[in-house]
Amino acid sequence: MILASREPRRHWPRRLTLALALGLLAVPVFTQAATPAPDPGAPLPYVIGLHEAYLTPDYWAARLDNADAPILDRAQIQAQNARMRAEDSHIQDIAALPAQLSATQVRDSIGALSSWPKRALYDEKGQAIAPGLRTAIEANLDLDAVPAQVAPSYGLVVKRAALRTFPTRQRVFSTVGDTDIDRFQESALFPGDKVAVVHRSADDRWLFVHSERYSAWIEADAVASGDKATVLGYGAKGPYRIVTGATAHTAYTPEEPRVSRLQLDMGVRLPVLADWPAAEPVNGQQAHASWVVQLPVREADGRLRLVPALLPRSQDTAADYLPLTPRLLLQQSFKFLGERYGWGHDYDTRDCSGFVSEIYRSFGVLLPRNTSAQAISPALDRLPFTSKDSKAVRDRAVTDLQVGDLVYIPGHVMMAIGHVDGRTWVIHDTAGGSWFGADGKRVQAHLNGVSVTPLEPMMASDSVRYIDRITNIQRLRAKNP
Repeated sequence: MILASREPRRHWPRRLTLALALGLLAVPVFTQAATPAPDPGAPLPYVIGLHEAYLTPDYWAARLDNADAPILDRAQIQAQNARMRAEDSHIQDIAALPAQLSATQVRDSIGALSSWPKRALYDEKGQAIAPGLRTAIEANLDLDAVPAQVAPSYGLVVKRAALRTFPTRQRVFSTVGDTDIDRFQESALFPGDKVAVVHRSADDRWLFVHSERYSAWIEADAVASGDKATVLGYGAKGPYRIVTGATAHTAYTPEEPRVSRLQLDMGVRLPVLADWPAAEPVNGQQAHASWVVQLPVREADGRLRLVPALLPRSQDTAADYLPLTPRLLLQQSFKFLGERYGWGHDYDTRDCSGFVSEIYRSFGVLLPRNTSAQAISPALDRLPFTSKDSKAVRDRAVTDLQVGDLVYIPGHVMMAIGHVDGRTWVIHDTAGGSWFGADGKRVQAHLNGVSVTPLEPMMASDSVRYIDRITNIQRLRAKNP
C-alpha cells in the first residue's frame, strides 16, 4: 500500500492540542521543565555531542515537567493490548487455533519463513555454504511428512531459546568476516512462553511453533509438552513477579539444575507460590530471602512439569507491571545501556526491536516482534512518512518527539529520550552508526550495542540523514471512541 502524503492538520501537536481542548485525552504533553537544566557533565570522546550526564536516565527525567505523569494507566494499557491483538495481524492467538490444521496450512506457515535466501551465504570461516549442506538443511524441514490433518499440541518454553529460520544450529552470514548477524537467527522465546507445536523436523530435534508474536523453529529440548488447558492457564492468576531488570536469574541449585541460574529477561512474568510453607526449603535452600516462583521444566519424555524455584529478592523484579511514566520509561531503557547488540536476540541479548519491545513489556505493553511490523502497527498512534515529505516536515516531527516515541528507519528503531541544545536524543540498540567528524569526514562507528546518540547528526550515507529515511513514528497514547 502506498501511503499518501500527510496534510498539516495531521501533525501531532495540532492533533493533541485539539484533543486536549475537547477534554478527550488523558495523556500529558511532555514539555521541557522550566527549572534550570541539569549539568550535562564532561564531554565524552568519539560519539558526537555526548556528555557524561547524558548516559544517566535521571538527567533526562530532570528536564521534564511531568516525568511522573502516567502516559497510560492500567486500564488503558489493557485496552491498548486488546486493540493490538484485534487489529495487528502479527499478533497470534494460539488459543484460537482450530483443533485440526490442514497440511496446506502447516506447509504454508513453514514456507513463509523457511525460504532459502537469494543472497550468497557463508559460514563462520568465510566459506560459501556448500550445496550439500543446503540440501540437508532443507530436507530437515520434512515437509513431505506433514499429514493431511495436524492437531496442534501445546507446550511451555523451559529456557531462553533461539527461534530459527530453519531447523539447524548452522550459523550463516551474508558478508565474509561479519559474523555478528546470523541470517538464520529470527528471535528468542523465554521461560514460561506458550507455544503451539504444529510440526517436527526430520531429525526430531526441532519443532515448528506458533507463539503470540512469532512462528519459527525452536529446539525440541527447550519445550515441555502439556495439555492445552495447563499450558494456556500457566501464570493466568497472580500473585506474580515481573522481571524489571535487563535480566534476572533464579538461585543456583544443584538439586534441580533445570531451574538453576535460569536467565529471565525484562518483562518475563512468573507466578509466585505465595502459600509455600515458610519452614520448607526449596531445592535445598530456605526461601525467606527469595520469592518462591513456579517454573516449567521438561521431563525426560518431553512432558511438562511445574516446579518451585527461588528468585532471590536481590534480583530486579516487581510485584506488578510498572506504571507507564516518562521517568520509568527512561529508567528501564537505560538498564540495557552498553549491552552488546544481538541480532535476532542472539548472544543472549537482543536487537533494536527486541530492545524497545522488552522495555515496554516491563509495563505490560504488547508490541509486535520486528521493526517492519512495529512500524506499521495499526494499534498504535502512527505518524507515517513518504518520499513526498519535505525536510522541514521531517525536522519538525523530530523536534516534536516525546519521551518513549519510537522512530523507525528501514531495519532499525530508536526511542526518543529528550532534547538538548537543539538536538533530539535517542537510545537504541544498534550495530553501527555514522556522523561527520570535525575534519568533515564521515565517522563509521561500530557502536554494536545499546547506545545514546543525537538523531540529527546521524547519517545513513554521505548525503542522506537518518531523519531523511524515517518511515514511521509510533506513539502510545490514550485512544477514545
